Amino acid sequence: MSATATMVERPPPRARGWPRRRIAGYALVCLWILFGIGIVSYLFLAWNPAFFAKYAPAYLSGLGVTLALVSISMVLGAILSVPVAYGRMSKNRILSGLAYCYVYFFRGTPRLVQTYLVYYGLGSFRVELQSIGLWDFFKDAFNCGVFAFALNTAAYQAEILRGAIESVPRGQWEGAASLGLHKLQTLRKIILPQALIVALRPYGNELILMVKASAIVAIITVYDLMGNAKLAFANSFDIQAYIWVALVYLVMVEILRHGVEWIERRITVHLKR
Repeated sequence: MSATATMVERPPPRARGWPRRRIAGYALVCLWILFGIGIVSYLFLAWNPAFFAKYAPAYLSGLGVTLALVSISMVLGAILSVPVAYGRMSKNRILSGLAYCYVYFFRGTPRLVQTYLVYYGLGSFRVELQSIGLWDFFKDAFNCGVFAFALNTAAYQAEILRGAIESVPRGQWEGAASLGLHKLQTLRKIILPQALIVALRPYGNELILMVKASAIVAIITVYDLMGNAKLAFANSFDIQAYIWVALVYLVMVEILRHGVEWIERRITVHLKR
């Protein structure tokens, strides 16, 4: 063997100086820091105790409405996503086609349009809804928001659930069948525990998106967090009304993000070495 063949190639020399991407990254971080300092300074200098005392209770009430809207919609969407995900995975073309159309529509159209279709569209059928006893439900703007949001998130959750189940290797099903386990037992005891680990992060992202998108219902006269902020600004013309509500949304998102990360660390302890 020649000496040249046994020579070990040296690593390329380390680049000196700062590349453009690094400079741009540091510049953007500095801009965000300056922006945050500016917001905090403005809130400190423009602190208005009368504004805070007058509208803080309304903000707390709106926060409760937002949390209720998101919680109910997520639970109803999770329940509805199970048959939709089953339809997406079904070998029956009619069933899978209907599930595909449902997912395609609610994922392909804006949530604002869907909310308008429920709130204003169903209002056009008042006589028909009264005849079947559903008008008392749909005449409430909060119920319309929950209905629209539940249908929307069910489409996303169905795809999350379907992808998580299909990510589990097929050999898990075959191994369970060789042990004599029924398909429902296999799904409940073997497949779902593994699929939920995969689905946890997408579910967390969907929950965060629901919290931020919940501000849409303020347009259909629901006095949630955003609705009360709009009312406060209309009465005071003080931009603090929107700055404070933005900070509240930011805190909620951070709490949810850290909560999902904590759950993920707890349920994946067995995967770490």
